[in-house]
Amino acid sequence: MTRIVVDAMGSDNYPTPDVEGAVLAAREYGVEVILVGDESKIKPILDEAYARAGGATLPIRIVHAPEMLTMEDKGVALALKARRPNAKNSMAVGMDLVKNGEADAFITMGNTGACLATAYFRLGTLTGVDLPTLAVAFPSATGSFILVDLGANPDCKAENLLQFAIMGSLYAEKVRGVNNPKIGLVSNGEEEGKGNALVKASIPLLKTSGLNYIGCVEGKEVFGGSVDVAVMDGFTGNVFLKASEAVAKLLTDKIRETITSGGLLTKIGGMLIKPAMSGVRKFLDPSEYGAATLLGVNGLVFIGHGRSDARAVQVAVRVAKEACEANLLGAMKSAIEESLKK
Repeated sequence: MTRIVVDAMGSDNYPTPDVEGAVLAAREYGVEVILVGDESKIKPILDEAYARAGGATLPIRIVHAPEMLTMEDKGVALALKARRPNAKNSMAVGMDLVKNGEADAFITMGNTGACLATAYFRLGTLTGVDLPTLAVAFPSATGSFILVDLGANPDCKAENLLQFAIMGSLYAEKVRGVNNPKIGLVSNGEEEGKGNALVKASIPLLKTSGLNYIGCVEGKEVFGGSVDVAVMDGFTGNVFLKASEAVAKLLTDKIRETITSGGLLTKIGGMLIKPAMSGVRKFLDPSEYGAATLLGVNGLVFIGHGRSDARAVQVAVRVAKEACEANLLGAMKSAIEESLKK
């Protein structure tokens, strides 16, 4: 049985969504969930969830971690908390379970920077990887694509983008089931003469990488479904993600506002398109795509939104389970070793 660690102290409203999502996942996906965090806060919520289910129990256990990392932890203080051998915060304790072979993957809805630092110090990077990258599935006109880097590395070199592309391609193939994934380098134009210095330096590396590199792409090609993996530096990726989510929310909010403030015919029309709009909202909902995957560290680590609800936590567990079953970590190691031989 796949063993998934969930940081119960991760979400903004911890530990309720984290625990309730773990219960949903254990029931739906047949995995063992290890809840890490303050047991005195976790157990009452878990007991309540069991009570609602008629007293039935699930393969869920609690590992006590009395401390937690928050958005206030930064700089040297964060580094010390992330690397201290006897650290008692939920991220460190949870990742140690993965490192020691007691669990197969770790999930948190907490501070991204804290998770990155903890993973770097406690799990280390794969041989040949300079910078780990955050990858996330994002909706497109033809289904979805993988975005790398989501925001782990604001400053990158061309060699880093090549590694991101290799890892993103492997993730799309092994976890998403995409055969020979199409790789696009995000730029301000399709022509190779466009783009900043980083883009121009990355092009020759990607062209000779052996990947299915289709060239530079603009946002319209990415959302149009032309690529399976969109490669960019973490600064661009984070802006891309947050702007896209904001536009999606703006559109759905404005449509709802227009319908509710309109006349009788508008409201009737709104009722008629309600089922379709529900589908669109689900398609654009970040929680439906689970957590971002931290590629390049020596362990499976997943990071979700701080505002995640129980459904988002449940989906994150599903994403982690799929990565475990696809042997993503082993495949990543092999692919990177092969790329180093070239």
